[in-house]
Amino acid sequence: MNNKLDISVVVPLYNEAESLPELVAWIDRVAVSHGYAYEVILVDDGSSDGSWEVVESLREKYPAIRGIGFARNYGKSAALYCGFAAAEGEVVITMDADLQDSPDEIPELRRMILEEGYDLVSGWKKRRHDPAGKRWPSKFFNWTARTVSGIRLHDFNCGLKAYRRKVVKAIEVYGEMHRYIPILAKQAGFRRIGEKIVEHRARKYGSSKFGMERMVKGYLDLITVSFLAHFGRSPMYFFGSLGTLMFLIGGATTAWIIGAKLYKQAHALPLRAVTDQPLFYLAILAIILGVQLFLAGFLGELIDRNSGERNNYLIDKTIN
Repeated sequence: MNNKLDISVVVPLYNEAESLPELVAWIDRVAVSHGYAYEVILVDDGSSDGSWEVVESLREKYPAIRGIGFARNYGKSAALYCGFAAAEGEVVITMDADLQDSPDEIPELRRMILEEGYDLVSGWKKRRHDPAGKRWPSKFFNWTARTVSGIRLHDFNCGLKAYRRKVVKAIEVYGEMHRYIPILAKQAGFRRIGEKIVEHRARKYGSSKFGMERMVKGYLDLITVSFLAHFGRSPMYFFGSLGTLMFLIGGATTAWIIGAKLYKQAHALPLRAVTDQPLFYLAILAIILGVQLFLAGFLGELIDRNSGERNNYLIDKTIN
């Protein structure tokens, strides 16, 4: 494969047979008109509508086409992961296969990466053609991700993005993490993250794969990526601190209950058995939880200590 490709366009797809010929022709038209050496990596995520056969036919017409076909549906993150692994272009562009992303945005996205020095540029579909039931959950989701990550983007989940090649080679996308690629890039050390207003086109073929299940998974993954960002390499900091706090609260409460009983006994004051007090059982529960959390921290440290990824660091520059 030519290592001097100007752009790699990674397109994850699932049941998009109707839109693929039009999309590929459009990308080819843009690339040729700007003189780009390019490749288009079509990643078929287990389609059942003949999308792979369309990819094979397009390869005969466009030599720049490369195809990856999954045996079953693994999800968009898996498709992007494999597409990123295969990409060889100086700038990597991702876009959806449903024609809602415009390939005409590619030259400006590439310019922002190469001339303005961004590591990642995310599209912002300021004017959307989606129904309100999809727009408002998306706005809330983006506000939450923006608040948690500190990255000032309006549309984290926009499929149209541009990256320096070293960015896509440094991040690992899995689960539903494709929504949080800017966060993953920031965690990997790529902090020049920009945004460009892009056109959002109405869906021409097929139907949206959006659903509440994906929204729920997205929020769970946001919690995961935030936790890993702060405590991924030192889980004892989180579990140990919380466990110590619970243990101290439980221990102090137990000591207070026993001390109060001894004081009342010494002064012949009315009292009731320690085991008749609900607070005593809550204190014991806190002690047990504290010990368990502390042990969870130890286990996390042992797992991390034996991880092959423990000392994997991204080195950007060296002087020998």
